[in-house]
Amino acid sequence: MTAHSSALNAARRRTDLVLASEETADVLVVGGGITGAGVALDAASRGLRVTLIEAEDLAFGTSRFSSKLVHGGLRYLATGDVATARESAAERHLLMTAIAPHLIRPLGQLLPFSADVTMRQRGAGAVGMALGDLLRVKARTPRTVLPRPHLVSTRTAMRLAPALDPRGLRGGMLSYDGQLVDDARLVATVARTAAARGARILTRVRAITLRGDGATVQDTMTGERFEVRARAVVNATGVWAGALDGSIRVRPSRGTHVVLDAADLGQPTTALTIPHEGSISRYVFVLPQAHGRVLVGLTDENAPGPVPRIAQPTEAEIDFLLRTLNRVLREQIGRDRVRGAFAGLRPLVDNDTAATADISRRHLVAVSEAGFVTVLGGKLTTYRRMAEDAVDLVAQTRRLRAAPSRTASLRLVDRAVPADAAPLDEATGLTAADVEFAVRSEGAMTADDVLDRRTRIGLVDTDRERCLPVVEALVARALAGLG
Repeated sequence: MTAHSSALNAARRRTDLVLASEETADVLVVGGGITGAGVALDAASRGLRVTLIEAEDLAFGTSRFSSKLVHGGLRYLATGDVATARESAAERHLLMTAIAPHLIRPLGQLLPFSADVTMRQRGAGAVGMALGDLLRVKARTPRTVLPRPHLVSTRTAMRLAPALDPRGLRGGMLSYDGQLVDDARLVATVARTAAARGARILTRVRAITLRGDGATVQDTMTGERFEVRARAVVNATGVWAGALDGSIRVRPSRGTHVVLDAADLGQPTTALTIPHEGSISRYVFVLPQAHGRVLVGLTDENAPGPVPRIAQPTEAEIDFLLRTLNRVLREQIGRDRVRGAFAGLRPLVDNDTAATADISRRHLVAVSEAGFVTVLGGKLTTYRRMAEDAVDLVAQTRRLRAAPSRTASLRLVDRAVPADAAPLDEATGLTAADVEFAVRSEGAMTADDVLDRRTRIGLVDTDRERCLPVVEALVARALAGLG
């Protein structure tokens, strides 16, 4: 196989645009989220010629708005969806042991036995965690990667999560799951790994019409339209999939998170798992992040109507998350303490279920009437399996000569960013090397790409505004250096 660089940048994009318009690919992938990037990697690693197009930027849509967990599916066990939980545990094992151990760390998750957490919720949570550990064992994930769940004392619970209300607290149950360094970084890394296998990764190229043998596309930077020919096409556009495949019914579900200062929660070292009031199957998660941030999420609300370019959280959802959090805290967190909020739309397959929370997270891979394959649903943790299934189907239906999938053991490329002497911004840790690497190697082309998707500075508006001028200058300089 010909060796290729994993670097994605404006210079490579210019070259690949010309080649994409002149040559016929084996597989054209539409969509640059985690699913599309995963399909591109799976196909390229099988020896197929791959072109991926994305209308905006890598991880522009749903993939950057997750809880940043690689998890085994406690919630799916609670609702009886054992198949999804089993698949999640198996994929989590591969990600944490073979594919991306450099991007994932084990994260403790504490179910506090607080006064407002009922005995029924405590029992259901403890049973669910024990069943989840059985799936860990079945997936052969060692305890050195994910320790087994166990009861902890009140003193230990307070040490792990100092903001808990000690009144009525009776310890808790501590389990472990995987936490990504960042979800958008996972997408960029999968795309870079695909590029290292020869895939053409073309952002800011929009599909106008899709066919079984290619697409009419537009370079959104120049306005130029041209044809991309391919022997097989995969629609991996998530919540926008229905716009290209009329036979697919997408049921978007909005998941909202809020961003808090870790200091306001006593600098927790573990996540919290808080049951919804009156529920034994739905939870709010409190997730420590880098640079003194904590995410609190997430909601699961039906989001009918036209799909927005970027989903927006509602005040009702923010209020719900804070109310659920405050049920277990000593000091209440008010709306004025929220530093940021964001929402993503899950691309669920509509099955006429009344509530989106009850729709299975199993994915769908199907051939459209036009002859292309649509892959939809699923979740970030299971992206690799979704991609494998999609490429299997296109190889079968379009009679492509492809080797079996090898992504179960294919490690993603590393992110070697040179060390800077001092950060440009103390609060976020941003360095000039971060910005330059984003532009020269991760395909960033604007300051927005850097702030909102290669780093996560943009999750907090004040951080974004403070860093924007210097990032704009550094991006312009790095682009100029690429010619």
